[in-house]
Amino acid sequence: MSACSKPAQDAATETPAPSANDSAASASDTVSTEGMWMPRQLPEIGSKLKDLGLELDPKTMTDLTQFPMNAVVSLGGCSASFVSPKGLVATNHHCAYGSISYNSTEDNDLLANGFLAKTLEEEVPAAPGSRIYVTVDMQEVTDKVKSKLSDDMDGATRFKAIEDAEKALVADCESDPGHRCEVYSYYGGASYYLIKQLAIRDVRLVHAPASSIGKFGGDIDNWMWPRHTGDYSFLRAYVGPDGKPADFSKDNVPYKPKHHLKVSTKGPQEGDFVMVAGYPGRTNRYRTAVEVNNNFNWYYPTMQKVLAEWSEVIGKATENNKDAALKYASLVAGLNNYSKNFTGMMEGYNRSDLLQRKQRLEKDLQAWIEANPESKKKYASVIEDLQKLIAEQQSTQERDMLLGYMSRSSMLSSAQRLYRLSLEKQKPNMEREPGYQDRDMTRFTESMKRIERNFAPSVDQAIWTYFIERYNALPKNQHLESFDKFFDGELSGDALQQKLSAMYEKTGLTETDTRLEWMDKSPEDFRNSEDPFIQLAVATYDDRYALEQHDKMMSGKFAELRPQYMDLLIAYYNEQGKPVYPDANSSLRLTYGLVKGYTPPAGTIKGPADGNDGKDSFVPFTTLRGIEAKYTGEDPFDAPQAELDAIKNKDYGRFYDEKLDSVPVNFLTTVDITGGNSGSATMNSKGELIGLVFDGTYDSINADWDFNDNTRAIHVDVEYMLWVMEKVDHADNLLEEMGVAEKASN
Repeated sequence: MSACSKPAQDAATETPAPSANDSAASASDTVSTEGMWMPRQLPEIGSKLKDLGLELDPKTMTDLTQFPMNAVVSLGGCSASFVSPKGLVATNHHCAYGSISYNSTEDNDLLANGFLAKTLEEEVPAAPGSRIYVTVDMQEVTDKVKSKLSDDMDGATRFKAIEDAEKALVADCESDPGHRCEVYSYYGGASYYLIKQLAIRDVRLVHAPASSIGKFGGDIDNWMWPRHTGDYSFLRAYVGPDGKPADFSKDNVPYKPKHHLKVSTKGPQEGDFVMVAGYPGRTNRYRTAVEVNNNFNWYYPTMQKVLAEWSEVIGKATENNKDAALKYASLVAGLNNYSKNFTGMMEGYNRSDLLQRKQRLEKDLQAWIEANPESKKKYASVIEDLQKLIAEQQSTQERDMLLGYMSRSSMLSSAQRLYRLSLEKQKPNMEREPGYQDRDMTRFTESMKRIERNFAPSVDQAIWTYFIERYNALPKNQHLESFDKFFDGELSGDALQQKLSAMYEKTGLTETDTRLEWMDKSPEDFRNSEDPFIQLAVATYDDRYALEQHDKMMSGKFAELRPQYMDLLIAYYNEQGKPVYPDANSSLRLTYGLVKGYTPPAGTIKGPADGNDGKDSFVPFTTLRGIEAKYTGEDPFDAPQAELDAIKNKDYGRFYDEKLDSVPVNFLTTVDITGGNSGSATMNSKGELIGLVFDGTYDSINADWDFNDNTRAIHVDVEYMLWVMEKVDHADNLLEEMGVAEKASN
């Protein structure tokens, strides 16, 4: 479950810019399969892809309107792919978790029982705000973004110039109805691309196995190998009768994608070539030594503790309240995932020499600069200037982190956003802050509606209390004066709880209709409101706005220095003949690798088990035997009786693998993935779907920073998906639709 997008990090890790282990960004001529490649870069590494087994032409794969790239879609935080001509989409169970939870009730718990729509009429709407994004075009716009920039600009002016250029490009692109456009920066802002996506907004839940399959092993097995998780689900894209994106309506029809992936009934074998296409979130391979040291020695330890305690707060607040627990189930799953992620990050870092290699790289870069007059003229102070800016940013990082989390109350967050909307609506549309333009209003409205199914006042109060108490521990000179004044300094103990309880009792923002009504109110209406959360939003606005402007100024400075540093790195690597891929930034990428086990750190393996050889290495496949061996009858090692019966009776059917003497469940590969890749199509050399990537091994967690020979991704095998659908859930209608029903395969 690791490959979903990560929560926002501190400002030091938010600025778009790549990573580097010393040979980062290079495709080794031997075993390395590192790199999250832009489709347009595939011809550069085409010979290696062919040598490893790719049967498709890398040149045709650069066309985002053709197979297979046109079949690969984004869910806005996860990846997916079309697998039928009727808009059926395959993704991970944990990517659909929010929609499964949204449609669950105490009397009809879809998380526990699973869900299968036998007909189109039985399919249910996904959670509000769900989208399927189909990338249709990608154009370089570097010159257009940078045309208004000058060397003498300060940070704030540079930020605004870039933002204005991006707004203009997006507005022109979105004049084509039904599309969502965005400008993405690559190589830390050295280049920019305008990406156009068809935004399908009627998304419906079609099928999800029971969580005892889709989340088998739970948080205990998360990031671990051996793994036996059936992490898959199906959604469907719907459009209006005219074929264009439309809001939910009973009159809508399934979307007909231009291309879809053929679903194979055979998974891979050890040593096979595989490729993964999806939308990885963020990597940090080109960060400096100072940033590496700070993130692993301050940010990750701090956040690991915060996430674990946050999850614990929710657990206590939802105890003996199943309805509240269901509402917060998706959030808790994410918090636990990232808490374990950060723990693994730190452990992996402590076993590595990443910091030393970063420091050595920067020394080598400086020596290379000094040895070349042209380089010295161009890059003389780049490293030093960047380091100074990073130090300035890190000086307030604890305050910035906590103030960011102070809005974790759904009520306060709603009030702040609604008040900001009222202010932004006083401006012409093109002058508004991103997120508050006309193009954003559908999303904004859906976000206001979505709160209803993910909110319980008592739980929200408990979460907010936790963050207020952490804020209260900050030095007073780092507090927001307006926030403290609102609470009269009563930021702890019984006085705080009495104040908060009164606020939750008096607010009207707990009601969806009320929140929607406030979307049309004026700033004056907000200033005259007696709603306590709105009063707090108004009272603290000026202080929060000042901090926002400071952040923009810093981002503008980074937008000048990051590209210079990346130009330096690219020039240095190109001189060595190494192609350079950009860090992940949530845009479409392709990675590749081989099905392969690995040898973990000493002491990891604790005896023979499905997925290891009992000695000192992990084999690349797990089987149904492991489910039977791990089964306890209690969460997270429960399983449906129908599955247990099929395993006991060795009812493997056509998915029996003679080499494994069972049905494969999960497999390992050397592909390079990160958060956002969850649900990405795992394809064979012909571009056929053979699985879905859903996690990485514990030894691979810090691959966001440092790809190495033991980095492994975990995939659910297509044979296990189809076996469960056929033998356990009897999803014959979907097997038929995908062309893999048993009668269709004969």
